[in-house]
Amino acid sequence: MRANSSSSAPTQLFLPLPGIAVTPPVAPRIPRHDRVFVNRNLAMANIEWVGFDMDYTLAIYNQRAMDTLSIELSVERLLKRGYPSYLRDVHYDTRFPIRGLLIDKRLGHVLKMNRYKAVFTGYHGLKKLPRETLDELYLNKKIRPSTPRYHWIDTLFALCEVTLYSVAVDAMEKRGEQVDFAKLFGDIRESIDEAHRDGSVYRAVTADLPKYVERDEDLARALHKFRSSGKKLFLLTNSPWHYTNQMMTYLLGEAMQEYPSWRHYFDVIVVSAQKPSWFKEGRPLMERDGDVLRELSGPLERGKVYEGGNLREFERLTRSIGSKILYVGDHIYGDILRSKKESAWHTAMIIQELDQEVAALEMCLGEMARQRELNESRDRLEDELRFYQARFKELSKARAEDVEADRLRVKRALEQVRGELRSIERELTSLAETVNLTFHPYWGSLLKEDNEMSSFGLQVDTYADLYSRRVSCFREYSPHQHFRSPHDLMPHEL
Repeated sequence: MRANSSSSAPTQLFLPLPGIAVTPPVAPRIPRHDRVFVNRNLAMANIEWVGFDMDYTLAIYNQRAMDTLSIELSVERLLKRGYPSYLRDVHYDTRFPIRGLLIDKRLGHVLKMNRYKAVFTGYHGLKKLPRETLDELYLNKKIRPSTPRYHWIDTLFALCEVTLYSVAVDAMEKRGEQVDFAKLFGDIRESIDEAHRDGSVYRAVTADLPKYVERDEDLARALHKFRSSGKKLFLLTNSPWHYTNQMMTYLLGEAMQEYPSWRHYFDVIVVSAQKPSWFKEGRPLMERDGDVLRELSGPLERGKVYEGGNLREFERLTRSIGSKILYVGDHIYGDILRSKKESAWHTAMIIQELDQEVAALEMCLGEMARQRELNESRDRLEDELRFYQARFKELSKARAEDVEADRLRVKRALEQVRGELRSIERELTSLAETVNLTFHPYWGSLLKEDNEMSSFGLQVDTYADLYSRRVSCFREYSPHQHFRSPHDLMPHEL
């Protein structure tokens, strides 16, 4: 995981009294869970516009509640498609999925890959696949995630698809039914999409916002801090106007006296944007007046609401330059990857799973540091062992006995290191299985797989300049903060 930029607390001029030995004060360090983490250098002093997605960015959803709602609505639609009624009564463990999983629709497997598309963890239904099966299926065959055989899970909205799919496969196979894995997944996706299209999800969420949305009391202050520094803010969301208005009123309405309504936080508001196509071709930008849409008749105005549009039109109307814009979103493809590929915009990704990820990391820091030390010792001892094995063949019998003694000493030390490594790995696994605040109980770390980045972690590293768990984490930093990434060393530099 990347290190964070340093705290924005100003350096204090410290003048000790004559003859008194004192220690200069140390600026307080931002707690790890409240930090903004840095993949690429970014000078906020050069940023003029800061844009935000809404869902899972400004609005942080209660994931368990949202997944339960989506599954309930989708199961009813699956039953209408002819699926067995017992799917209504089975238990759906909404803890099961994470982002970055790959669905193998041909075999009904759910897979987690590392950055090189190697598979170390996989499930069929709710049954964990043995390593031998994964190696047989995926080790010697190149996985092509972009082909129709596979489906990539890259959004929090899509986690319910994995839960419903895995539980349905498990339940149907236990009852001896033949399962068409590809058709089942297609029907699940269509049922979930239908629940969103017909407004069922929107109606349920807005009817009980406290149940589904975590209201961040620091969000308004973070946005105000940006505005107070002279930066302009914009909202760019795919959600429709009526839903956006209700959600943003809940999040920001009456949060600060300086803002009569949530709309006053933003210089431009764009709804129904249809990202990711917004970053490429998009549509003409329309002005919304209540339920009426009309063609744009003049410059963009603060407090008004716009719909549709596209990146080029936005930059032209706001007279902004891509490198002066920071866009904050949660969707690796729709918000982060596409804006990075199609524009010069800077990107910040909100990863709400960092709450659990950082808590787990904090609990395991000692074990993980020792694991790294042991890995280095193992590599050194293996090199030393190879040296003695090579020398043994070249020496006389007398000298060979001395070398053999050294070889045995190194071998015993290597066995000890390997044994301690296995013990630490068991300890980390035990922590993950028994403590709530450790890495994910099914898949481990979201951003790592084995000793490499996970495929999801690689995308975060590649396309997000910054990342954090909440937009409100920016309140800890100066609006002119120079975020600096850690040195990116190659193996030969270590």
